[in-house]
Amino acid sequence: MNTPYYQYDIALLRKTLDTIREETAGYDYKVHYAIKANSDEVIVKTVAENGFGADCVSIGEVRHAIKCGFAASDIAYAGVGKTDDEISEAIDLQIGCFNVESLEELHIISEIATSKNAVANVALRLNPDIDAHTHHYITTGLAENKFGISLHLLDEALMLSKTLPGLKMRGLHFHIGSQILTMEPYKLLCERIKPILDKAKNGYGLKIDYVNVGGGLGIDYENPLVNPISDFKGFFNTFKENLVLPQGSQLHFELGRAIVAQCGSLITKVIYVKRGLEKQIVIVDAGMNNLIRPALYQAYHKIENLTSKSSDRAVYDVVGPICESADTFAENLTLPVTSRGDILAIRSAGAYGQSMSSHYNMRNDAPAQYVGL
Repeated sequence: MNTPYYQYDIALLRKTLDTIREETAGYDYKVHYAIKANSDEVIVKTVAENGFGADCVSIGEVRHAIKCGFAASDIAYAGVGKTDDEISEAIDLQIGCFNVESLEELHIISEIATSKNAVANVALRLNPDIDAHTHHYITTGLAENKFGISLHLLDEALMLSKTLPGLKMRGLHFHIGSQILTMEPYKLLCERIKPILDKAKNGYGLKIDYVNVGGGLGIDYENPLVNPISDFKGFFNTFKENLVLPQGSQLHFELGRAIVAQCGSLITKVIYVKRGLEKQIVIVDAGMNNLIRPALYQAYHKIENLTSKSSDRAVYDVVGPICESADTFAENLTLPVTSRGDILAIRSAGAYGQSMSSHYNMRNDAPAQYVGL
């Protein structure tokens, strides 16, 4: 197959899904897959077939989820900028719930639903002001972030959700960030949720059908082959041990990266090895248009030379062909001696790789190849 391409290990994806099911067995938990992490049709269909819900952030993702086998009633629709047309279509599709991110959005959903003589299920996405200690681009739960309703507006939000026509208040929603590797932020989230639940139930007489605590569980980018499955046991146990919900309430999760990141690798070929004055530069045929995370987040991805037979090692920068200095996958990386034509694997690329790709410089998409189907 011509390079570059994404290689997806579907057997590992299924094993990951099985692990999640095992860790949630016996509890009234519902796990949604965050489609923004990877919308590849084979991957999304595999997740749907395993009984998960879908977390969507655009009407395009809602349509795609339904096309790939998710029931509309299992879709949670989030996003700070839902347009009137998107809201209208989602109501017509009878999705499970809108995760509402502002007071104004509550009013708009109410107006549109009322005009249709419909009732829209809503959950309030609240901003708990918790520092997840991750990259500032993927921190979503701080007071200054654009996401969610500030806690100082909680009373008004609860009253509106109770009194506005065309709405059925179903739950509360939180999401504090992504690539979170310690359980402390989640423990703090549990502490923040308790008084909010009490106010909703006892202060406003609202029945909370579910609490959605988002996702954000990280993966091991350093040792993906050693630790291909995230610490789901520690993640779910944190909520089992620290959050008690009212009787009849369900706990929801929205996991993306932790489900799909490790099952994907970007496979690329070495075009040239450029010998500079002080370093050697490996130029590959994949670029930041295929995998933007290193350029956008300064993210680390483990890179392996799959074909070099050399026992000697050398230090390289690994870069792509895009006309941007940011098009760099790694700097000062030690690899077996690498030559033109060698094949490299950029690991842990199953999340926010293909889904964030572009045609910048008018370059083609990297197609998908599947193993373990």
